[in-house]
Amino acid sequence: MARTALEIMAEARTIALVGASPRPERPSNSVLRYLLDQGYEVIPVRPNGPDEIHGVPRVASLSEIDAPIDLVDVFRRSEFCPGVAEEAVAVGAGALWLQLGVVSAEARRIAEAAGLDYVENACTAIVHRQL
Repeated sequence: MARTALEIMAEARTIALVGASPRPERPSNSVLRYLLDQGYEVIPVRPNGPDEIHGVPRVASLSEIDAPIDLVDVFRRSEFCPGVAEEAVAVGAGALWLQLGVVSAEARRIAEAAGLDYVENACTAIVHRQL
C-alpha cells in the first residue's frame, strides 16, 4: 500500500529538490528554504548555476548525491518528469513528488512500477504544514 503525502513528509529526512532556483522570487527557492528551516536535509539539484543555494551545495543530477534519498521533490515542467522519474528509480529514491501544477502519467507509471511512492500536483511545504 502506497504512503500518503502526509506519511511521506513525516518519514522523509533527505529531500532532493530538482529544479531548485537561486532566485528568491521562484517557488522552488522558497520551498527549499522552508524545508531547510523545518530540519530536512535538502539537496538542490540543478544542472548549472551557483555552487550553493541557501548555503547548501548544488548538484547537477540525482546521481551525484551520495546519501540515500527519501524524496525527490520536482519543480520541472511535466514533459521533463519521466526523465526525473527514471533518475529517481536509478538512485533508489523512496518517493517521487511533483509540485503544484505538475502532472505526468508517464512519470507516475515509471515511479509506481519501480515501487516508489508517488504524489503529483501538491506542494511539499503546504502538506508539511498539515503535520
